[in-house]
Amino acid sequence: MKLLIVDDEELTRTGLISAIDWKSLGIDQIIQADDGIHGLEQARLYKPEIILCDVRMPRMNGITMLERLEKLLPDSVPVFMSGYSDKEYLKAAIRLKAVSYIEKPLNPSEVSQAVREAADLYIQKRHSRRGEVLKSMETASRLALLLTLPALPDIQTARRLFGELGFTVNSSTFFISFIIRMNTFPELSALEMFYQELSDFLEKRKINFIYTDKKHQNLLCFLFGQTEPSIRCFHEISDFICQRLSVLGRFSIAAGETVYGMAKAYQSYASAVILLQSSFFFPENTLLTPDRLNQSTKSSPELVSASPESEFADSLSSGLPESAFVLLDQLQEYFTENTKVFQNAVKDLYYKLFLTLDKARKQNLQTDDVYAEPIAEIIDRCFTFSELHQTLRRQTEDFLEHAGNQTHENPTIHMIKSYIGKHYMDETLSVKDISEHVFLSASYVCTFFKNETGHTLNQYLTEYRMEKAKQLLKDSRYRISDISSRVGYSDGNYFGKSFRKYSGLSPSEYREKNLK
Repeated sequence: MKLLIVDDEELTRTGLISAIDWKSLGIDQIIQADDGIHGLEQARLYKPEIILCDVRMPRMNGITMLERLEKLLPDSVPVFMSGYSDKEYLKAAIRLKAVSYIEKPLNPSEVSQAVREAADLYIQKRHSRRGEVLKSMETASRLALLLTLPALPDIQTARRLFGELGFTVNSSTFFISFIIRMNTFPELSALEMFYQELSDFLEKRKINFIYTDKKHQNLLCFLFGQTEPSIRCFHEISDFICQRLSVLGRFSIAAGETVYGMAKAYQSYASAVILLQSSFFFPENTLLTPDRLNQSTKSSPELVSASPESEFADSLSSGLPESAFVLLDQLQEYFTENTKVFQNAVKDLYYKLFLTLDKARKQNLQTDDVYAEPIAEIIDRCFTFSELHQTLRRQTEDFLEHAGNQTHENPTIHMIKSYIGKHYMDETLSVKDISEHVFLSASYVCTFFKNETGHTLNQYLTEYRMEKAKQLLKDSRYRISDISSRVGYSDGNYFGKSFRKYSGLSPSEYREKNLK
């Protein structure tokens, strides 16, 4: 715990510090101040759990200082010191819930006992307040969810919950909903800190808010109060929310319409839900409002092709890669300017384009291998349309590059590579298994493969597994131990040594380098 000693006599402060074994009392940091004004500054800076304070001091006395700290540090416990037996000071000490009132000259044992009691009282207050906070959070969450129901079917319950939280609402109370979509759901402690900081920020602007989460996917907040925030104030709130959320991960925010009266809060929520669909087409860490959406949407012609996936397939097989990139550029321009399109429709289209690319890989590169990650997972991982589009474009570039370098391959070599592509996850995969698949002896298949490719079968299998491991390591959702088994290694240590030998980095080093 932290202890703040406020006394205008330096000898008193230094004497106390040297005369008492503070660590035995649970005090690991001591802060000093020589009057009430400096004490106020130090308390705001360090937020001490216990304040040992003189009553009479120049510039600002201890009573005034602690009165000003009541709201900032409601759980801090004061202990007063004074050389004056003044009833008025004693009354003030009782009102401020001081654990003790110690008369000067100070007795170290008496001070130690008072600090010990203050520490116990602080712990009790924190436990009590924690219980109150949890109950308040539960009530606020229930109320926020209630306001998302059409026509507010249980208005009496809503009024009661507002009352339990200490809020007064009426027909002129404004409501603005915020829905926050995160790429990963934050830790509870980080969320609580965000909500507390937002609460403090809004309180200064006389705005209240309640919050909850929707099935651990989106965060939902309702801002409300009697005076609708000005445009400037709204921008300040938006900037604050974005700044605080940026440390928690990637996000998109949709701000609903401003409505009046709790019965209409659903309208703000519904407009935010629709707006959240469009946030997919904006850069990450963007707060989207109805006005911003309307300003960004331009009139443009119909979709460039009635069947983009068919045109994409023709471009990939025609030997004219430029036409494939022209189509992709047209799609990017169209969806960037038509941000009111439903994102699920766009994701369905891009699923078909990825599938078309996958089929082209099998046909043109003579391989039955598929992406290390299912197409649905690739799409689900993309947080914005731009990220989705760039992923497709990169994979298209890789395909066309490999297709351009592809030479005619011996059918038996193709069968061997295809078999490895299907069974590389099997730890027991052996040369014997491969030779039986292509109806050749084990010794001959090794010689044949080396003569045709310049690599031994074991070299090719190891390199294939390592390349697959590289792909999986770029996705933080997979643990390294799981990746090891997915590429055919039951022994994680052996996998780590093999990976380092192949890439020059350990699996964890490679992941850290590629996730920055």
